[in-house]
Amino acid sequence: MPPVMENSRSSWLHVVAGTGRGVSLLSWDSLSPGWDFLGGRQGGDKPPALGLLGWEQGPLCQQSLFSLQFRENLQDVLPSLPSQDDYFLLKWLRARCFDLSKSEAMLRKHLEVRKHMDADNILAWEAPEVIRKYMSGGMCGYDREGSPIWYDIIGPLDAKGLLFSASKQDLLKNKFRDCEVLRRECEQQSKKLGKKIETVLMVYDCEGLGLKHLWKPAVDTYGELLSMFEENYPESLKRLFIVKAPKIFPVAYNLVKHFLSEDTRKKVVVLGSNWKEVLQKYIDPEQIPVEYGGTLTDPDGDPKCSSKINYGGDVPQHYYVRDQLAQQYEHTVVVNRGSSHQVEYEILFPGCVLRWQFRSEGADVGFGVYLKTKIGERQRAGEMTEVYPNQRYNSHMVPEDGSLTCSTPGIYVLRFDNTYSYLHAKKVSYSVEVLLPDAASAQQIQNLGDKLSEVALNHSP
Repeated sequence: MPPVMENSRSSWLHVVAGTGRGVSLLSWDSLSPGWDFLGGRQGGDKPPALGLLGWEQGPLCQQSLFSLQFRENLQDVLPSLPSQDDYFLLKWLRARCFDLSKSEAMLRKHLEVRKHMDADNILAWEAPEVIRKYMSGGMCGYDREGSPIWYDIIGPLDAKGLLFSASKQDLLKNKFRDCEVLRRECEQQSKKLGKKIETVLMVYDCEGLGLKHLWKPAVDTYGELLSMFEENYPESLKRLFIVKAPKIFPVAYNLVKHFLSEDTRKKVVVLGSNWKEVLQKYIDPEQIPVEYGGTLTDPDGDPKCSSKINYGGDVPQHYYVRDQLAQQYEHTVVVNRGSSHQVEYEILFPGCVLRWQFRSEGADVGFGVYLKTKIGERQRAGEMTEVYPNQRYNSHMVPEDGSLTCSTPGIYVLRFDNTYSYLHAKKVSYSVEVLLPDAASAQQIQNLGDKLSEVALNHSP
């Protein structure tokens, strides 16, 4: 059946026949009167026109029907969308499993965010200098199918310095700008290559990932960045390669994976020691910086392609506009003069991380972490194994935070020390968490070892 072309209505439906009989266009009016394409007629009949086009043989036809209704529901905002084609609309439908009301709510919320971020002019927006200089990452090259590649450099990222120097809103806006750059790059690649480019390949360099990156305000902010990406750029990730993952990666991943959709989690792949070879399966070496095993350099010969990828670094303190962030604490205790307060946590297996934050009122307080040598009874500091040196902190001036990787199972004691004060009690507010590694990624990283392999994470909830 030859295609029927009509320009008088915008609601023509593209239907792909499941038997390879070509592409036809079906108008809304060609559906039988009274047909409800979401639920069908009572009795489960299908429109005769759809039977002719192989309704039984292809879910693409059903998706197209949903896309048609979705487009009808969005008539009032279509002109303000960054794209109006079916590819764009289907992203939002797929992200919400073709639930029309949820997909519409998601897209309308995205339009509010675009307005708030001034998305149409965001490429002209200039982030504060500290973000431009020290927020790591950048777009560099294209994979073998033409998709843009984004590199995130985790190790040198000074999250605390950035949060002390820039507003969270500016950090979010900067990441939104990055997403817009990538979206528009996909559009340019589509025009250049004559095929639809919708997704981005990401490479996360996790060398140097450490305890400093587990600072709670940093993890919370990173979670907001991930949520913003998920909620505003659905179905935009092709795959995410993790390279040079250290042993602490499963703990870090476990902290942020709940911000990711199930579909996104399935696209996270941890590479083994042959990660350079694996990257070249997906990316031509001429499109990979020398730093990552390819042949691409900057015009001046820089093997890191630093003109495209920012490698971050420690933020100088002259950028700081604050020396602390507002915190909420779970517990408050009074440590009497000449005494101490102990908090116990049982660690069942190695690789867990203890993370704490505390502040005192009026004066300093001592703090250290110990491993008990006798179970079931209180021990003095001298009777336990010191695993995090005890020292006095001016936490009445600047709140303290820290973390410890527990290499040995056992009972760990966080001890607030006021034994040196003969006159004053100390009021201490604190929060403590035990961070567990993601079981799947921990096992798979252990299995990788030095093997030449790549592992797609089998994600636990």
